[in-house]
Amino acid sequence: MSGPAKVLIAKPGLDGHDQGAKVVARALLDAGFEVHYTGLRQSPEAVAQTALEEDVDVIGLSSLAGSHLPFCRRLKELIDEMGLADKLWIIGGNIPAQDVAALEGIGLDGVFATGSKLQDITDFIKERLP
Repeated sequence: MSGPAKVLIAKPGLDGHDQGAKVVARALLDAGFEVHYTGLRQSPEAVAQTALEEDVDVIGLSSLAGSHLPFCRRLKELIDEMGLADKLWIIGGNIPAQDVAALEGIGLDGVFATGSKLQDITDFIKERLP
């Protein structure tokens, strides 16, 4: 990989709270990643299209609104259709413990519940990228 790894941080659906996403984005920038933040209220189609256009290495979602399962199911379809299946895919936010296995089953590589340490997120990405 030439240059810093590119990370997309997206806010899915009607979630209107982005403070956590901005904190994670800042931590990723400080850790040497290139970060593209989409802003609020993104559709699965918009996230997939941005990931493709920006040629990111990581697709990161920040979800607090509880729609993470249907959003991720739809995004998985788009990831497969657009040839993005080789991208590292993570989610963080208000993720109930009972949803972790379902998210992993959809294809997410990492799930970071509220309260996860920023260092754990950056280390997770660094350890899994070539």
